[in-house]
Amino acid sequence: MATLRLLSSRSFALQRLSRLEARRYASPSSSVAASAPWRTALYATLFTVSAGLFAVYYFDSRSALHRYLLTPVLRHALDAETAHKLAVQVLRSGLGPRDTQPDDGVLKTELWGLPVSNPVGVAAGFDKNGEAIDGLFDLGFSWVEVGSVTPKPQPGNAKPRVFRLLEDGALINRYGFPSEGHASVLARLRARIPLFRDESDPSPASFRPDALLAVNLGKNKASAPESIEDFVSGVHAFGPYADVLVVNVSSPNTPGLRGLQTRALLEELLAGVSQARDELVASEKVVRKPKLVLKIAPDLDEAEIIDIAAAVSNGDVDGVIVSNTTVQRPASLTDPNRTEAGGLSGPPLKAYTLATLRTLRAHLPAAVPIIGCGGVASGADALEYARAGAAAVQLYTSFGYDGVGACRRIKDELAEALREAGTSWAEVVRAAVDAKSLRERAPPAEEGLAELIAEAEQLKKLLDGLGERVDRGEGATAPASGAAVAAVAV
Repeated sequence: MATLRLLSSRSFALQRLSRLEARRYASPSSSVAASAPWRTALYATLFTVSAGLFAVYYFDSRSALHRYLLTPVLRHALDAETAHKLAVQVLRSGLGPRDTQPDDGVLKTELWGLPVSNPVGVAAGFDKNGEAIDGLFDLGFSWVEVGSVTPKPQPGNAKPRVFRLLEDGALINRYGFPSEGHASVLARLRARIPLFRDESDPSPASFRPDALLAVNLGKNKASAPESIEDFVSGVHAFGPYADVLVVNVSSPNTPGLRGLQTRALLEELLAGVSQARDELVASEKVVRKPKLVLKIAPDLDEAEIIDIAAAVSNGDVDGVIVSNTTVQRPASLTDPNRTEAGGLSGPPLKAYTLATLRTLRAHLPAAVPIIGCGGVASGADALEYARAGAAAVQLYTSFGYDGVGACRRIKDELAEALREAGTSWAEVVRAAVDAKSLRERAPPAEEGLAELIAEAEQLKKLLDGLGERVDRGEGATAPASGAAVAAVAV
């Protein structure tokens, strides 16, 4: 009996313990079950918000998210060069935003007979090594210019070498052509070629409709100042992979480079790169002959600009980019970084660039287009360049300050201004170029001959009228002079 009582007591204890354990584990599970709908709702909300923000980031490059949140955060969290590198890597990754809106028809234009959907490009200096070409085209630029690219790799100048002038919306850089060299950039350009592309296909090197890819050719710091070989080798290397080759003789951060803007050296340089391009065409290494464009500084006096115009007119050059950065420091600058050495870009550069452009436009024939680069931060700025005779514009500093939406915003503002004026970009440029370009005059002998022919035609009309009067019996009031008869004979 004692044994039975003991077993009964143990059984009761085990049952009680079992009930306690059941309560212990049942209570949390019921709590979890009760809170599960709230957690699910929270996760769903977070996912929806995150997906919405990513969609705005990815598909709407002009949204305020970029201009007023992401870009300012990066600007204050990172130094200028680090932020620059991060932006390039994001665009390289394919995760950069996209401009999904078609360009307004009033923005469509042509460069050298090649159609472009809009006149807004990104200047050299942003994508130095050709890493983010397609990411930049995805932002809506019609012209992407990579470089400057030097033949041999070089690190550029010592850091720090980029300085924001926040109070002036400007930038000073003394990068000094940091470049991975021809071989590295060539590998990236070749990797972009579609796998099954026909080698005889004359489509643009951008592989985008109505868009152009340019490569900016630089010079190694160790090369002889007066040597043109770095540029010649650049033409040979990149001619088959670019729509435009830009000869950069205007950076203020490579010693001796701007000396190539003097007329004698410039004529030698332009002759050399033109010959190199002709050799490419003769060897059939290019399907479409790349355009040669010269990039000049904004710090030239009128005589120097006239000399450059003469060298361009006499050489086989297709266009000019005005301009690179300036070494001048306008009195309007207020940011403490204004004293840093290097080239100044942004809004303070615009006045210098426009002055150089207007002088150059007056000394170049209309057939040579000029591309404006310097302080373009709005549609109004772009339109000002068009009215000065620029066929297109490029961005750099405003792109850095406003972020990925800068191109779309400027295009929208420009299209609105053109529609209000009842015109188009192409019409504004055509009118300005026709009015402001150098008018080619006929040689004196041809001018004299043309004058004699005009006089002869006028006298012939007078004699015809006299003959009609004689036929009607009205008589003649004055006989034709010997000189008139001689003129008619001519």
